[in-house]
Amino acid sequence: MLDLQRLRALHAVSVHGTVGAAATALGYTSSAVSQQIAKLERETRTVLLEREGRGVRLTDEARQLVSVAQELLTIVERAETAIEERRGVPAGRLTVAAFASAARGLLPGVLADLAVRHPALDARLSEVDPHLSVDLVARGAVDLAVAHDWDIAPLPAPPGVEQTPIGEDLCDLLVPRGHRFAGRTDVRREELGGERWICQPPGRVCNEWLMRTLRAAGHEPDVVHQADENPTLVALVAAGLGISLIPRLGRGPVPPGVVEVGLDPVPVRRLYAVWRTGATRRPAIAETVRTLREHGRGLRGGTA
Repeated sequence: MLDLQRLRALHAVSVHGTVGAAATALGYTSSAVSQQIAKLERETRTVLLEREGRGVRLTDEARQLVSVAQELLTIVERAETAIEERRGVPAGRLTVAAFASAARGLLPGVLADLAVRHPALDARLSEVDPHLSVDLVARGAVDLAVAHDWDIAPLPAPPGVEQTPIGEDLCDLLVPRGHRFAGRTDVRREELGGERWICQPPGRVCNEWLMRTLRAAGHEPDVVHQADENPTLVALVAAGLGISLIPRLGRGPVPPGVVEVGLDPVPVRRLYAVWRTGATRRPAIAETVRTLREHGRGLRGGTA
């Protein structure tokens, strides 16, 4: 008989791409995940993973097992939801994915509140790009995600996934002290031509928003520096190397040499909680979403 935990390990490798990333998501060591899959290979008398460069590739037989594992994990989730709903209290493990600034500026308070109010709930956080987190929820790799979108790039909602807004995050234009905008209270988007920009790499939501917004205003963006983390972007602005548009959530106070300037109209990120439809009745999901909304109310107009 196939072991569910071993199927879960194989499913995690298929979702996250590597044994190490799967181990992190499951809370195991890489060695433990490798051992689970090796036992599954012996049980099925089938090669499931093949080396490919520094990573691994799933064989066709492994992909068939992953499809079965997805169905079984969905059934298990329904059973766990029914039991938790019957008890009426949030309990068990809840895996949460959030993009970097939410993981830093919103989730610490949320997780701390949940730990105090519901000691039987074991909530665990992973930092994940918002483009990936919704898919991870849909595939059953995480229970709930905090994602975001912009007005010009709505958050996709695949079948079987629910979402609800939990707050809004305002953005500011950050410029070096002495810049032509430094003495202004606000700047219109039409005035942003000819600037040297510092932003996140292509493929990120913030980068996509900047490209679309400036082009809509008639400017081709000149991106001179790229970085994943907002503190790095702020440091590059402080060094006088360009200007940047950075959300307030999780940003922290700006250092000396950097000036916040409003952009007119103000860019707004919308924050969402995302979970699978089948888990809607689970008390852990309902309570976590409620707590996210409670903390999210303080976001608009300031940092968390």
